[in-house]
Amino acid sequence: MSIQNPTASDRTSATIEIGPFTFESGEQLQQVELAYERVGPVDAPLILVCHALTGNQDAVGLPESPGWWSGLIGPGAPIDTEKYQVITFNVLGGCHGSTGPASLHPETQEPYRLSFPTVTIRDIVHAQYLALQKLDIKHIHSVVGGSLGGMQVCEWGLLYPKFMHALFILAATPYLSDYGIAFNHIGARAIQDDPFYKEGQYNSNEDLRGFELARMAGMVTYRSNKLFEKRFDRGLQPSSQYKIQSYLNYQGEKIKQRFDANSYLYLLNAMNHHDIGRNRGNWKKAAQQYQVPVYSMSFEHDLLYPEDLMQQFSTNVPQGEHRHVSTDYGHDGFLVEFDRWGEWIREKLASLG
Repeated sequence: MSIQNPTASDRTSATIEIGPFTFESGEQLQQVELAYERVGPVDAPLILVCHALTGNQDAVGLPESPGWWSGLIGPGAPIDTEKYQVITFNVLGGCHGSTGPASLHPETQEPYRLSFPTVTIRDIVHAQYLALQKLDIKHIHSVVGGSLGGMQVCEWGLLYPKFMHALFILAATPYLSDYGIAFNHIGARAIQDDPFYKEGQYNSNEDLRGFELARMAGMVTYRSNKLFEKRFDRGLQPSSQYKIQSYLNYQGEKIKQRFDANSYLYLLNAMNHHDIGRNRGNWKKAAQQYQVPVYSMSFEHDLLYPEDLMQQFSTNVPQGEHRHVSTDYGHDGFLVEFDRWGEWIREKLASLG
């Protein structure tokens, strides 16, 4: 079946005010808003999609600018927008229209920067729940997400256990491992130790070479050695720079143009503290509390969210089912090769009615 991107008339891109919001830390902001994308028939079952670290609300996008999951979502796609409506929020603490460190304080009209409250995955989920209530959405079909988005899905099923019919957790574990925290720490230090960072008071992302380094370190964990060897094969540029070096330099420059460094740090911290077992005994006890089917998916060569831990998580879930995907892409497998695993998503959605 051919897959088409939606037209502008099929898609809503807007911002919703959720009013005062109290964070887990106890801090409160009086004005909070979330930017969102909504695609598909408004009377169809609704699927909430949660984005990854440097993603945003544009999961589907437009024909001229496809979203980050446009191959998975759309007319005829595994998440079929002729059968379902799909909504994606830019996370609380993000920098694509939702309230975050780069947003202006309503009283001072200066960016919050590091005065913004600490954000947790649970804060992100609570904010989305309030936004759905404001949109008069009282129940949803499913929640789907990968990586940081998968962490949100984990919490959705525990914070609002009867709000949905099923959960789809891709490339995410019940807690972030020490290995994952270690790489996040390297990225955070690269930014924070940049002389132009100025304790969050930097003039522009463009000044931050440390942000480039943080992104490069992240890219190494997102892909596999096998993929790098296939793609670059120790190739040299005319400048005598290896192609892999040029690729990482490009990714470092690119992140500065589309993401705020303080937001990046806040979301890294939220990921570090992700643990469904926090204040719930431990992660295995928490896993036993899910009340709906939980479909999880791991990807071969994923250094950050390994198959064994995801499989173990699924085993502890009362209605858990796990699938492992063979791929050279590693962690980024959840963003590509939809022909390898998208049909499994379609089948599970169909089984739910």
